[in-house]
Amino acid sequence: MDLSTQWSTVDGPDGAFDAFLALPRGGRGPALLLLQEIFGVNAHIRAVAEQYAADGYVVLAPDLFWRQGRRLAFGYDEADWGRAAQCMQRADVAQAQADIGAAAAALRATPGAEGRLAALGFCWGGRMAYLALANGHAEHAVAYYGGGIQHCLERADDIHAPLLLHFGARDAHIAPAAVRAIAERFEAREEVEIHLYPDAEHGFNCNHRSSYHQRSAAEAHGHTLLFLSENQ
Repeated sequence: MDLSTQWSTVDGPDGAFDAFLALPRGGRGPALLLLQEIFGVNAHIRAVAEQYAADGYVVLAPDLFWRQGRRLAFGYDEADWGRAAQCMQRADVAQAQADIGAAAAALRATPGAEGRLAALGFCWGGRMAYLALANGHAEHAVAYYGGGIQHCLERADDIHAPLLLHFGARDAHIAPAAVRAIAERFEAREEVEIHLYPDAEHGFNCNHRSSYHQRSAAEAHGHTLLFLSENQ
């Protein structure tokens, strides 16, 4: 079979919610849990799911804002930024982590999903991926410009698995001091890998945004594929 996508349903602790499933050619591959930005499971996140499915992964992207509205998806103009930020502020992190745990279980049970489950998150989802690793929902994790990780460093001792972090040196939303604090906290941890892209801003991986930086996105994607293949 060729690459295929569909919306599926996850039975969560507080009710059922939707998740976008992307299957690779042949229908089998390592399990990858894709965690959204504040903009929901929008066109960009669905495209990322398809990208990794094309790379051979079974990808599930849960709708983590479902309590506020089913399949909320925003663009990147000023009005949608405001609405997305409100959703993030209203989202309960503990509930989101419980949903991520349910989504991880659903992904592991998906026919064709193999290997050690990885979490991959962007922006707010990057922090959720970090916490998912700390909470044992994933066996390894990748975070792109994970906003707020610097405020969760007390969970560092709960992480005993490989972690890959991508940051942009020109990110106006994550201060250099925050990146330094994260790097210093994990300095002695061989299983934690951090990449800083000198020309990249926040959202550098998203070609729907003006901050998209092709070279940084390509380099980060290469690092991510290597990391995932080494740990699957």
